[in-house]
Amino acid sequence: MEFDIGKRLRALRLEHGYSQRELAARAGVTNGTISMIEQNRTSPSVGSLKKVLDGFPIAMSDFFAHDFSSRRKIFFSEDELARISEGKIEYKQVGRDLTGKGLQVLHETYKPGADTGRNMLSHQGEEAGVIVKGKLEVTVGAERKVLKAGDAFYFESHKPHRFRCIGDEEAVVVSACTPPSF
Repeated sequence: MEFDIGKRLRALRLEHGYSQRELAARAGVTNGTISMIEQNRTSPSVGSLKKVLDGFPIAMSDFFAHDFSSRRKIFFSEDELARISEGKIEYKQVGRDLTGKGLQVLHETYKPGADTGRNMLSHQGEEAGVIVKGKLEVTVGAERKVLKAGDAFYFESHKPHRFRCIGDEEAVVVSACTPPSF
């Protein structure tokens, strides 16, 4: 049986919660290099592989000895949430790589007055969320309601929808979406 360096590198990277870009920056290589190795489109030299592994850091002997694919991350500290959007609306996602996953969970923060935009959002699946703090105006189709801490929403996301923070306090929401939409 042939050793799959690409599969093993990807599993190690995901276990550490790194994107390809993050690992590339840590290792001092291009993210294209990481991508090519993970897809087994290139076979790295010993020196190149060592440079990539120094981005974790992990010894080359440990890289070849351990099976990283069998470990799936279950628990995440706040600083391990993947920041997928910043600015007036911040989205932090539980888990970095949702490939093959059916559920996306987000911690959303809307600054006062923040809005998802005049153009309504629409995609396949379902969305649900609970307002943790502040007030959030949720529009789904022709229905609109201002929700406060403790209130929740659940709708089919193919219906046009929009979110807007109401008031002087930021709104915080924990939401779930199927399938992942980011």
